[in-house]
Amino acid sequence: MPGGGRALSVGGRGYRRSMSDIASRLGLGLAAIGRPAYITVGRGDDLGDGDDRSVDAMRERAHRLLEGAWMLGIRYVDAARSYGLAEQFLGSWLAEHPGRRDELTIGSKWGYEYVGGWRLDAEVQERKDHGLRMLDRQWPETLDALGGEPDVYLVHSLTPDSPALGDAALLDRLRQIASTGVRVGFSTSGPHQAAVIDAALALPDSPFSGVQTTWNLLEPSAGAALGRANDARWLVVVKEALANGRLTARGSASSGAEGAAAQLAADDGQPLAGLAIGAALAHPWADIVLSGAVTGAQLRENLAARPPSVDADALAALAEPPAQYWSERSARAWT
Repeated sequence: MPGGGRALSVGGRGYRRSMSDIASRLGLGLAAIGRPAYITVGRGDDLGDGDDRSVDAMRERAHRLLEGAWMLGIRYVDAARSYGLAEQFLGSWLAEHPGRRDELTIGSKWGYEYVGGWRLDAEVQERKDHGLRMLDRQWPETLDALGGEPDVYLVHSLTPDSPALGDAALLDRLRQIASTGVRVGFSTSGPHQAAVIDAALALPDSPFSGVQTTWNLLEPSAGAALGRANDARWLVVVKEALANGRLTARGSASSGAEGAAAQLAADDGQPLAGLAIGAALAHPWADIVLSGAVTGAQLRENLAARPPSVDADALAALAEPPAQYWSERSARAWT
């Protein structure tokens, strides 16, 4: 079994629980905790200024967060080579608690590398490369950082311009990794997520059996494609359910989609973050919904989410055109 972790049932159905057991379907994503800069709203309030974001300080914070997630019953953890030192932080925490590995499902990603130099003001924070040479370099780096194989290994942010789906040598190498028991898949981003998912589903002799996709109340355009992935018995993981903080109390505004979402959350009697997480969990195709929390309080708030009881049409009306959503996201500053 990869890395000593628990086996993933086909289609992720080992995760399919009732909404009363949210911890079994909530995962912890380490994108915001493995590096000093990211694009989440209110990051400075959570992490302080640059002096509070040294490697040692962020490692300690990551370990506390992982410990809190473990105690709360969360058993899925997501990292990536480009998340700064997230894999190393996770690997050192696992080394301190070796008996826990069998109860965890660990996912990671290749195809981006972190180039921010641990600086908040770095002009470029990460670099994309979906070539075979990058895979062959990053796979052993992941093994070394985690202390073993991940259970899930994803091409990071597959988009229509990526050569990965047409690269025969790369696909063969991914098939080799999949043959060892690792669930191979890809994550998506950008306004054409659904098209990428469908293209991968149609790939002959596909190495893929998992997908991690942005879905939230502002950007739900990939929902039908995720349903098709679920029908194909793929593991489906939702990322950015809180729209990088836009769907939280910090991101809500008096007008616009965020403000409308905040009003619906108030009508529903739960925090905006709860409404957003609950909306994602309510979809039967969502095996895991990632929390991007960086504090224990945020994790506990996410675990208190429940399915929205407000009008479904009102929720659907929050959606923005995908091109608009992704343009706004790409313009956000790393802080």
